[in-house]
Amino acid sequence: MTSSHRGPAAATFAPGSLPVADRRQVRRAAVHLIRQDTGAFVTMIAFNALAAAAGLTGPWLLGRIINTVRDGGGVDAVDRLALGILAGALAQLLLARHARYLAHRFGERTLARIREQFVDRALALPASVVERAGAGDLTARGTTDVATAGQMLRDTGPDVFVAAVQALFILTAIFLLDPLLGVCGVLGLTGIWFATRWYLRRARSAYLEQGAAHSTLAEVLAATASGARTVEALRLRERRVADSEAEIERCVAAHDRTLFLRSVLFPSIDVSYAVPVVAVLFLGGVLHQQGSMSLGTVVAAALYLQQLSQPLDTILQQVEQLQSSGASFARVEGLAAAPKGPSELSVTFPATSADPSPSPSPESSPDSPEDDRIEVREARFAYDSGADVLRGVTLSVHPGERLAIVGPSGAGKSTLSRLLAGIDTPASGTVTVGGVPIADLPPNRLRRQVVLVTQEHHVFLGTVRDNLLIAAESATDAELGAALTAVGADWSDSLPDGLDTELGPGGHQLHGAQAQQLALARVVLADPHTLILDEATALLDPTTARHTERALAAVLRGRTVIAIAHRLQTAHDADRVAVMQDGRVTELGPHEELVEADGAYAALWHAWHGEQPGRA
Repeated sequence: MTSSHRGPAAATFAPGSLPVADRRQVRRAAVHLIRQDTGAFVTMIAFNALAAAAGLTGPWLLGRIINTVRDGGGVDAVDRLALGILAGALAQLLLARHARYLAHRFGERTLARIREQFVDRALALPASVVERAGAGDLTARGTTDVATAGQMLRDTGPDVFVAAVQALFILTAIFLLDPLLGVCGVLGLTGIWFATRWYLRRARSAYLEQGAAHSTLAEVLAATASGARTVEALRLRERRVADSEAEIERCVAAHDRTLFLRSVLFPSIDVSYAVPVVAVLFLGGVLHQQGSMSLGTVVAAALYLQQLSQPLDTILQQVEQLQSSGASFARVEGLAAAPKGPSELSVTFPATSADPSPSPSPESSPDSPEDDRIEVREARFAYDSGADVLRGVTLSVHPGERLAIVGPSGAGKSTLSRLLAGIDTPASGTVTVGGVPIADLPPNRLRRQVVLVTQEHHVFLGTVRDNLLIAAESATDAELGAALTAVGADWSDSLPDGLDTELGPGGHQLHGAQAQQLALARVVLADPHTLILDEATALLDPTTARHTERALAAVLRGRTVIAIAHRLQTAHDADRVAVMQDGRVTELGPHEELVEADGAYAALWHAWHGEQPGRA
């Protein structure tokens, strides 16, 4: 089953164009995540600060030892200072270890929230948005990008934060030793600042481009794999290989750009580390010769600057990872800006049990339809600003009516079915049920109102029961069995473990017709007011298809059924037939009347039977 509702901007989405959060949105999202676990975050900061403070004792005490030895101090005094260095190192080790433990716990909890939020947002995306953006982009965001963002929260972020606290404490200690040496050391670090600034100006766009290249490549590979039989049948192998190689080259080019940025940044940083140490030793040596500074102060300041290289190295080494992770987090958080809306129930994706929040009841909703009458008035629709596919369609479907829609390929039949199901909204005109726009219905009402059944289907990992409960969580085993029987799924009686039979790799494999019947059983359980069938039995052989259609007809008697009829026998059995040509409804009426009118439908009917026009 598919959750879908088309938002107002969905039609403008092109492959790979799901939104990306800007810096402000990313910062706001990060602050929100921190606020959800404020206690752990503050505790982590406190332990990191204590660990950084403990690390400052070593160089300071070493300077004291030098001064003590110069002043003729005894061994006992030196030993006490040495024990102080050892105690400081041990305290730093224990505090840093506990701080990292707290950081990992904070990171894992936050990552869990990001994953859950991503799933909620992905399930809330209209199907039309996903189709236009490409499943590869959504897949890349939900796997690679979420994992990269999680690495930032679990490892990179805490490491950089600890290093930043340590660097701040070390610089403070140098200024406390001697402000002049502190100024000298800070000025010596300006080379690092310029190199990092140059890198940061270019890195975000480079990593976003890299992420987009990965998404497009994933889309191309997924499409090639899923359509492998079609590729072979139409001899498209060379074209698909060429497309894949082109996307791979784009990925390589994107990686080369980020590699170039790193190749400039890191050597510049390595050279810059030595500058402040040399500057402090030179200035300190001059001051020491003049007698205005002790040797211990010079050594301690030089050691602090040498020690500063470790947290700075951590920060700068992780800048690359932070840029990559930040770009990934922007892509993950970008789903918050995607169009939202009520969901449509189809037979290809689970949504019933995954709504992020309960929807208002139909009775309390101001948009609750007064009846089940479907009205289409002057509806026009085009895909991605192209030519109109529907050109002013007007149609009325009565409650309980069985309407067949026929016409040549490209006439707009499937597009009309998507508007009737609330997947897409017309560019102009209206599509309503009981006077309310179908696409504006709240999710739970829309699922009970309209179900679109296509030839696409999906078998989820899990048991047969799991696959059916997607449509009705509270259904009993008897109701599940009745739904399977209703669609002619007699094979379910011979399953090794009945409803508990595991499906998918490593379990029982269903062939195409069985999988389609399983999907149709979900529709029966969904219990809609209106059913839209678009080649729903196309994957079944003719005998099984007729058997399934008869079974469904018995179950759905009294409901509104709109069938995109590719077999004209379906149109013959319908109450009325709508003939579509070139995006318009050109004929509408019962089968007998249309045959007698000797128009387009009559020509189709006679051709289907191999008859000459005028000979019934």
